[in-house]
Amino acid sequence: MSIATPLARPTLVDRVQPRTLASDIVLVLGGTALVAALAQVAIPLWPVPVTGQTLAVLIVGASLGAARGAASLGLYALFGGLGLPIFSDTESGWSVIAGPTGGYIIGFILAAAIVGWAAEQQWDRGWLKAAITFVGGSLVVFAVGLPWLALSLGQLGLPNDLGSVLASGFVPFIIGGLIKAGIAAALLPALWRAAEARRTDEA
Repeated sequence: MSIATPLARPTLVDRVQPRTLASDIVLVLGGTALVAALAQVAIPLWPVPVTGQTLAVLIVGASLGAARGAASLGLYALFGGLGLPIFSDTESGWSVIAGPTGGYIIGFILAAAIVGWAAEQQWDRGWLKAAITFVGGSLVVFAVGLPWLALSLGQLGLPNDLGSVLASGFVPFIIGGLIKAGIAAALLPALWRAAEARRTDEA
């Protein structure tokens, strides 16, 4: 059963294959799996490790669009909270959501939705707009994660002033975040060009 409408703005995956309910379910679960896999690509730091999750979030959001991207990351948070070992370092449980990294996990959902919406407006098809989109999506994660981190550190009796929070939850991730945004900004337009070339060849 197709769920596409004449007003729908196709995302990358929709350009590659027809959109159906079954394909939506598979893609949402696939996005969850991708984030879970890249969560294990990590440099252990405390309280927030450096991982490949943000790159996965950007790709999932841009490829699937706002609704499916947010659903994919929502399932990631839910499945991890329920006990599947899919958070960084194969951790799981609601204690992770409630802990220092929980805000980043929740921020992934919002970031995927915003990046997905931008992709639906075709901001993922050229390098400059894609770079702006993906840097913005990364900043959304921090916008949710940093206040959550500050609250968590305070509950643990640790310094949670602005300088301490930025030093532990933002500064170590600036270079990596820019690199991941750059990778996504190069990858998505290239995939779009390949998808369009394929359609031309098939026509």
